[in-house]
Amino acid sequence: MIRLALVLCLLALPVPALAHKVIAAVFPSGSAIEGEIGFSNGDMATDQPVEVYGPDGTLLGETVTDADGFFIFAPTEPVAHTFRSDLGAGHLANVTMPAEEVARILGVAAPEPAAPAPTTAPAAPGLALSDADRTEIARIVRDEMRPLRREIAAYREKNDLQTILGGMGYILGLFGLGFYIAARRQLKSQAGA
Repeated sequence: MIRLALVLCLLALPVPALAHKVIAAVFPSGSAIEGEIGFSNGDMATDQPVEVYGPDGTLLGETVTDADGFFIFAPTEPVAHTFRSDLGAGHLANVTMPAEEVARILGVAAPEPAAPAPTTAPAAPGLALSDADRTEIARIVRDEMRPLRREIAAYREKNDLQTILGGMGYILGLFGLGFYIAARRQLKSQAGA
């Protein structure tokens, strides 16, 4: 009877779900907005349509993720841009870039008050970069940052506090169950003697 109760208790224990969260991020990329959509387990959303909405809910445009889960969108208005993608099975990506950042990308005045221009030292002769060089450097840095962003997001997901505390709870629960069974056996042996 005890074994049957133990088996039923073990079957009734919650099983950890193999769920994953949607990870979506957007960031400035030259004169465009670059973003990525994927899952916390490291899988990326490939060939997924992404709709871009303004603050009033109007559709500003559409784009599609590439094989690595990245997309690029060229803004035309200095308003907040919300990127949405339905990944199926209840997974929705939803991320917004504020109007101030979009205004900076477009090179128009941001709605925030202007700060005084920082003073910079004049460039040394022969060290000035052309716009093409700056664009190429930005592309190289962006390409190097992509895998790091993905690894950081996956690490955060795997090692969050809730997972650690949940594991400790399971261990303590199993010890409690073991002590309970041992105490019952000891009481039976004392009652029978």
